[in-house]
This record gives sequence, C-alpha cells and structure tokens, in this order.
Amino acid sequence: MLNRLQARHVGLLALGLASLGLMSLGWRRGEGQPPPLPQDPHIQVFLNQTETNRYKDPYRRIQRSGDNLEQMLIDAIDQADISIDVAVQELNLPLVAQALIDRFQAGVKVRVVLENQYSEPWSQHPPNWIASQDDHSRGKYENLFAFGDMNGDGTITPDEAVQRDAILMLRQADILMVNDTDDGTKGSGLMHHKFMVVDGEQVITGSANFTLSDFHGDWLTPESRGNANALLRINSPALAAAYSDEFNLMWGDGPGGESDSLFGSPKPARPLQPVALPTGQVTVQFSPHRADTPWEQTTNGLIAHALGQASQSVDLALFVFTDQGIADALMAHRTIQVRTLIDRSFIYRYHSEALDMLGVALPDQRCKYEKDNRLWPSPITTVGYPALADGDKLHHKFALLDDRAVMIGSHNWSKAANHKNDENLLIIENATVAQHFKQEFERLYRLAELGHTEYLGMQMKKMEEKCGL
Repeated sequence: MLNRLQARHVGLLALGLASLGLMSLGWRRGEGQPPPLPQDPHIQVFLNQTETNRYKDPYRRIQRSGDNLEQMLIDAIDQADISIDVAVQELNLPLVAQALIDRFQAGVKVRVVLENQYSEPWSQHPPNWIASQDDHSRGKYENLFAFGDMNGDGTITPDEAVQRDAILMLRQADILMVNDTDDGTKGSGLMHHKFMVVDGEQVITGSANFTLSDFHGDWLTPESRGNANALLRINSPALAAAYSDEFNLMWGDGPGGESDSLFGSPKPARPLQPVALPTGQVTVQFSPHRADTPWEQTTNGLIAHALGQASQSVDLALFVFTDQGIADALMAHRTIQVRTLIDRSFIYRYHSEALDMLGVALPDQRCKYEKDNRLWPSPITTVGYPALADGDKLHHKFALLDDRAVMIGSHNWSKAANHKNDENLLIIENATVAQHFKQEFERLYRLAELGHTEYLGMQMKKMEEKCGL
C-alpha cells in the first residue's frame, strides 16, 4: 500500500499527463472542443476560460468551458502533509477555506497572508454598509451578500455566514493570518501576491485571486465566466524555497507578535533567482523595489530586457499597461510582430501605453496630457481589447515571447507594481508551457476589437468636448 508521501508523488505525475490530470479535476470534453494540450510534468498550466475543457461551477451549478482552478487548488491542499502557506490579495472561496481547515485540523501547519482590506469577514457588515462603498466595492459586496443569502430572504444568518464567508470560516477555525498592516503601518500599496506553497515542494501562482469573480464568475451575472486568468502548478523545491522566503518576510513572527512583518518597499532587495528544472528554466523576481533602485534592476526593467530578447514575436495579454519604460523598449524593437490585448476598462485611459502604440494621446480629467507620453512614430493596429462576457475582465498579466517563453505572475505592468505592491513575476523558458499561453492568446485575439475602435473614437470625442480640443 502506498504511504501518503508516495501517493502524493504519484498524483503529481498524473497531473503531468493530460488525460489523467483532466480526469482528476472533473473535466469533461464537449462535442467539437479542441483537444487539451499536453502538460509538462513539472509545470502545469490552468486557464479558467480555456475552450479545451469543461467543468461544473461548484456554486452556480452551471456547465461551462474552462479549467476548474478551485478544484486544482483543493487537490494541492489535500496533498499537504507538513505545511501550506497562502499569500493572496483576496480569498472568498468557501470550498478552498474548508480544504485549508481540514488539513489544519489534521495537523498541517497553515498560514495565510492577505491584503488588509480583504482580511475581515464580509458577512459581519450590516446590509446598509454596502451603500457606503465606492462603485467597485459596492458591486463586489452585492455579489458576496447575494452569494451568502442562501435562502434568499435578504439577510445573512449565522449558519449561512459559516458556510459562505471564507474569512469567517478560517478565523473560527483559528487559522493564523496576517495582513499588510501587521508591519505597524496603514498597509503597503497592495499585498497583491497570488501564490501558495505546499510542503516546501510545489508552488501555485499566477494572475488569479482566490475568488468567485477570478475563478468562476460573478454570482449575480449568470453569463459571467470569471475574469480571464491563469494559474501554474510548479513542482520544484528550489522555487518553493524562493517563495517561502518571500512569504516569511511578510509573516515575520506572525500575528500578535512584534511588528516585524515586512511589506512593500521596506523589504530588502531580492535578486533574480533562476531555477533549473528538468524540462526548462524558471526565473523568479519579487517586487516592489525601492524608489532609488535603477530602473533596469527592477521588475519592469527585467520585463523590458526580456522583451528585447524576442526575435520574432511578442504577444501581450495584460490587465494594465502603464509603464513608459517597457513601452519604449517595445517601440525600439517594433521590427518584430507585436500584438497587445489590454482590459477594456484600462486600455484607453490617458496613461495607458496602448495609446502610445496606437499613436494617440488623450488628456486626463483635468485636460492635462501625460508628460512622459511618447507616441510611436509608426503606430500599430494590433492593439485592442478582447470581447468578454458581461462582468468579466482580462485579468491576465502574461507575455509570450517567440512562442517559446512566458512571463507571468501577479505583477501588473505599472509603476505601482514596481515600487509599491507586493508582487511576483516568473519567466518560464519551456515550449510546452508556452503553447498553453499561445492557445489562450489566440482565443482572446480572435474576437478582439483592434486598432482605432469605435470605443476609442467615443473616448476621443468625449475628451475633445470636455477639454475644447
């Protein structure tokens, strides 16, 4: 009979084989679906909107295309024997919370780091509290309260709260948690990480928060499929050690102790850490960086340098792109094919680098232009936003280089990510992994609005009228 450790390694090998991995996560092929791509045995890729797999949303009970990111997380948690460290901006999935509780009660060490604004149980706020929030937060909490109101009577009972409020569940189970105010400040820019380390052997990381909206979709929007996201499951003790070091900086001596947690720029410099795997190399860089760090030595500088190594093509799928230095590096390298998708809510903001690439300048709400704007002298039209279901955002943060290497992580391509937020970025040199992101980019690009879109025209006309241009 296999012991628990042997069984776990058998399970990891199975996840590296596409057919066995899909069966373990409850996926079902639909008629006419393209076949799943093969998975690398050391780095598995999961995409919540992929067309190659299907699953049943565990909460809304709808059949939909995509990988079940939540079940992948639960499977990894269930395999833990020693420790689970979770650092994620937001966690509101009760099935994930219950899986953590089960392993904690079985004797596994469980630690959780959160962004402070998401570290309290949402169900304990009175209903009229929602009305006092800004538009973004109000929509978020309206969905959560509807999710928690299991009998539809307009209130959250104590029994409903302990079934639906993940943070309340963790707190009642006495699982230890810290947030970015535990360093004695009012909080860092954002504790924006999205990673989990299991038993010091494997890392799960990517662009997705552990939430309904980032995995499955908004509760009040049936057509929502979740923000377009990716998670990676990487089996590497060396990489796990790097992420554990980052976690321990934030953890300090834990809750209730000294204010020795480190968040944001007070963290010491963390150099690039290359990790060799049997099937390729992974390099990890953590952010933020002190303001006096030379830009070339920051994460955004690393991104720009990596883009400059591409010889044929660069495909970008980004939530936000506002770093001028990265855009300048791309402009200097524009002899290769550059295709860029950015979330619709950010693509035409005055400081978006998409505008530079399109040769367009838009003023801000005060009718001022971004002083560092550098419009491309030869604009490109392969820039736009994907067509997504209502409520869904392009939350990816990946770049595909020459269809052979991928940059991905929690790190948005912005100054805030570079100098304020707690972030991570991976550069993965692995052709098998790259093909998953190639397929995802082509899916998004196929139905994207590109170039001088009607929406851009509307934005230009709006600002012309407002600013008298």
